[in-house]
Amino acid sequence: MPLTDLLRVDSRRATLTTLALLCACALPALAQAPFDIVELMRTLAQVKAGEATFTETRTVAMLERSLQSSGRLSFEAPDSFVRETLKPRRERIAVVGNQVTMSIGSGTGARSRTVPLDSVPEAAVIMEAIRGTLTGNRDAIERHFTPTVSGTPQRWTLELKPREPRLRELVIAVRLAGDKGLVREVTVAMADGDRSVMTIEPVMSTPAATPSSMPKSASAPS
Repeated sequence: MPLTDLLRVDSRRATLTTLALLCACALPALAQAPFDIVELMRTLAQVKAGEATFTETRTVAMLERSLQSSGRLSFEAPDSFVRETLKPRRERIAVVGNQVTMSIGSGTGARSRTVPLDSVPEAAVIMEAIRGTLTGNRDAIERHFTPTVSGTPQRWTLELKPREPRLRELVIAVRLAGDKGLVREVTVAMADGDRSVMTIEPVMSTPAATPSSMPKSASAPS
């Protein structure tokens, strides 16, 4: 075979090899869907209810020291959320739909009141951010916020900025971070300089005991 023909064949083989390598490299990228608000909300929506403990550190611009609190959280799809602060004093905020009930104290000395959630704009924007994320409610999120998602399904961050100008005068942004279907941290930046960071630790439910797992001493006598 003439030299020119050999060179032409080698060139063609090199081109085919290069194309094959490019296709092999491109296929994994094409097969992997981008991680965005749609994928994140779909993952979060699979968790229909949950309980957790929280610790919160709040930095107040007018104070020299930060404020610490801790307690419990619970939620149930589609729109129920409860935050119960145990320390430094007992407070409870329960949100169902557009109704929020706020309680202070316990026992006979407890005081509570129920108001529409949207009548407290500052609380509403923060509550909708947390509740909408926990329940994977994309419509609620995008109705009130401009969302930005970063990271991966294993470790993601969701930043929410209020859409309405009057709400931006109260809250700059709410930033939530988590892994898979769990929210692990909520950071709220206020327009007046205040800032809070809430760390969340899910409470894993303990399965009920089955007859086969009960001690022999607890079984009925024969």
